[in-house]
Amino acid sequence: MALAGCPDSFLHHPYYQEQAEQTPPHSPRELAGPGFPTQSDRLANHQEDDVDLEALVNDMNASLESLYSACSMQSETVPLLENGQHARSQPTPSGTRSLQPQVSPRQKVQRSQPVHILAVRRLQEEDQQFRTSSLPAIPNPFPELCGPGSPPVLTPGSLPPSQATAKQDVKVFSEDGTSKVVEILADMTARDLCQLLVYRSHCVDDNSWTLVEHHPHLGLERCLEDHELVVQVESTMASESKFLFRKNYAKYEFFKNPMNFFPEQMVTWCQQSNGSQTQLLQNFLNSSSCPEIQGFLHVKELGRKSWKKLYVCLRRSGLYCSTKGVSKEPRHLQLLADLEDSSVFSLIAGKKQYSAPTDYGFCIKPNRVRNETKELRLLCAEDEQSRTCWMTAFRLLKYGMLLYQNYRIPQQRKALLSPFSTPVRSVSENSLVAMDFSGQTGRVIENPAEAQSAALEEGHAWRKRSTRMNILGSQSPLHPSTLSTVIHRTQHWFHGRISREESHRIIKQQGLVDGLFLLRDSQSNPKAFVLTLCHHQKIKNFQILPCEDDGQMFFSLDDGNTKFSDLIQLVDFYQLNKGVLPCKLKHHCIRVAL
Repeated sequence: MALAGCPDSFLHHPYYQEQAEQTPPHSPRELAGPGFPTQSDRLANHQEDDVDLEALVNDMNASLESLYSACSMQSETVPLLENGQHARSQPTPSGTRSLQPQVSPRQKVQRSQPVHILAVRRLQEEDQQFRTSSLPAIPNPFPELCGPGSPPVLTPGSLPPSQATAKQDVKVFSEDGTSKVVEILADMTARDLCQLLVYRSHCVDDNSWTLVEHHPHLGLERCLEDHELVVQVESTMASESKFLFRKNYAKYEFFKNPMNFFPEQMVTWCQQSNGSQTQLLQNFLNSSSCPEIQGFLHVKELGRKSWKKLYVCLRRSGLYCSTKGVSKEPRHLQLLADLEDSSVFSLIAGKKQYSAPTDYGFCIKPNRVRNETKELRLLCAEDEQSRTCWMTAFRLLKYGMLLYQNYRIPQQRKALLSPFSTPVRSVSENSLVAMDFSGQTGRVIENPAEAQSAALEEGHAWRKRSTRMNILGSQSPLHPSTLSTVIHRTQHWFHGRISREESHRIIKQQGLVDGLFLLRDSQSNPKAFVLTLCHHQKIKNFQILPCEDDGQMFFSLDDGNTKFSDLIQLVDFYQLNKGVLPCKLKHHCIRVAL
């Protein structure tokens, strides 16, 4: 080792030799300057030095050449990534791992030795490979997040086919003609879609909303069962057909009172029945029993316009007609329709479109039929009760326990939420007591008769004060000419100026159940109103007449015996009391805009 400005004899000094042993070796070309002899010349003259620099340099060059050759061979087989780095190779098998050196090549390279930057990257990758090759192979749970070439998000193709659920747009119409397009899943049922529409329309979910399959070109419609798939039903509908969002209070009414739906003369059993309601439903729901619905129906012949009255019986296997009177022998029975691949519909305008003999028509339509009327099995009953019996029996014999499960699901949900439901009266109302403040100090009225008379006196005094303020010209909202005559128009049960036929059609569409009602303007008397009510599957109309008492206007249903200041009080009263009506007001017809 030579230093500038120092004689060669200084190198033989003992102190310098100790420093030279502690000093890390450097490259001979790096330290040699102009005018200085190279290390190889000086090492030839100084063979007695303790540090053999030439041997050390040769060792370092040999190790670098072997390392560079190994890295170059690896770069020929390993593809480059987008950023120019080499992809990490897979860990070598355990059988060949023993042939690789256990010491990293970077440990052999001294810090003072100049190394190319690319070689340093290869050294780091080799070091990482040797470090991880001794660990067990663990599969990467997120391979798409590790590669720099792939985006850090899941693409739709990377999901399994079972998780990629198809979606479809369905257009639903309401009673007033408005519509809404809803995106649904392929496995969404009619109940799920109704609950979604109830939530979006801010309606009250009383489990009576239904989805109606409406065919205007065929004059047919039916309510979808809660378990039916909407997409599957839509695939069988024509382009002119559509879905309606409507109330149907009679959807499961036969579970509550089956005797009104199945007259004794129309139902027969293979085994002896005791005639109870429970036994009646069990025979329909039990697949091993064989109930039958029998009676006369007007049947339209296929391909013809004529109707023929035949004796018909409905079984689990299908709908049959007798070719010889009322005989039900197998040789005299002819199959009219199958229950498995068909659905039962109501005729909207049977007399006008199909020349039906009565207004109580229904149809058994095969699911494959869309626009053709030749394969429709059209039938007509004599009255509404008979038609309801045939259609209800068709649903029970086809679906069985599925209908009962659809009926029980809302009941079970209501039972689970009953502890959290709002009480009829709040805690503050239950703690109220009657007080008398006529004296200097207030006192509690403990006598019920005295409390009732005090309440009546307070009501009369309040009415006189409101009348006196109206006479003085005060704009009181309680004036008879303002609030009492228009407040009912904000209620859902008031349908305005509609005809008698229209009100009957709305009642029939929303279910012929006892207590279903609506109020409308009277067509014969412009100052009166009409209450349209359903009782025993029959529609009745009651006129509400105005009457005057002590200078004030009231409304009454019973010729002034029971008077109400407005129609809201009248409806509230008859929802709690039967009065002169055949039954209490229970359900009101409602139309909701989507």
